[in-house]
Amino acid sequence: MMLPFPTEKVPIQEIPVHKKIKLFMKREDLVHPQISGNKYWKLFFNINKYVEKKVEKPYIITFGGAFSNHISAVSAVGNSAKIPTLGIIRGEELREKWRDNPTLLFAKRNGMNLRFVTREEYRYKEKLTEFLQQEFPEALIIPEGGSNQDAVSGVKMMLNDETKDFDYLCTAVGTGGTVAGISEFCEENQTVIGFKAVNDESLEDKISELTLKRNFHLIDSGFGGYGKIKDENIRFINDFKENYGVPLEPIYTGKMMQKVFELINEDYFPEDSRILCFHTGGLQGIEGANLLLEKQNRNLII
Repeated sequence: MMLPFPTEKVPIQEIPVHKKIKLFMKREDLVHPQISGNKYWKLFFNINKYVEKKVEKPYIITFGGAFSNHISAVSAVGNSAKIPTLGIIRGEELREKWRDNPTLLFAKRNGMNLRFVTREEYRYKEKLTEFLQQEFPEALIIPEGGSNQDAVSGVKMMLNDETKDFDYLCTAVGTGGTVAGISEFCEENQTVIGFKAVNDESLEDKISELTLKRNFHLIDSGFGGYGKIKDENIRFINDFKENYGVPLEPIYTGKMMQKVFELINEDYFPEDSRILCFHTGGLQGIEGANLLLEKQNRNLII
């Protein structure tokens, strides 16, 4: 079974601000209930090309951390397509704790096999990939975050006639595939801004391997580091949902939108600018974040 092209158009929602600019959000989080946001498009061609090959024993393998949106999405794809999946999970200590992790529990319920590796082993994913390809010669091995050339082609589907009228296109950045796809296929007059969720100095080089365009730049929006959630992040996310009716997760889109609002208040964007932010989904991560926040006796994400 292939991933279908969604029949319903993804809405673009205005986010009113008290400045002489126009801010909008493209609600890619609504593209699919389980294969959320940019993950749907990053997997679209990866999966469909593989299904078209009609290999005798199909198998999908990928990589991710404890609360990975990508692991969650791939497990849902495998379950839907009736293809077995294997998740290579960073952190050997999770081997006995995965039942307490909502993301890994969801993946397991979707039939995904989990193989836990040390952080040292995980760091050398190229070598891991070579071993896995020898072990499973017919398998489709998708990189961490799903970022490869097929993902870039899929992200093109996030752009359409309605996105052509914006001056700035904004997306959160983890592994770089989404910002590369937007950069590759946007209009010549558009500026692409990637909001970095990770502190990775090589990220620009990784993006440049996926697109020849140089119409993008990166802005740090880590707020203390990848996976770190500050009280100010929680306040912003909860206020955003209350004011605009849009849920945000605390690792990617939530931090991006908080940084966008900071830039607006600093008059970073010229007057009359039209800004489009892509909601890249990942709302499944809220449950896991709240479990950690609850243990710390902190406010939860609503």
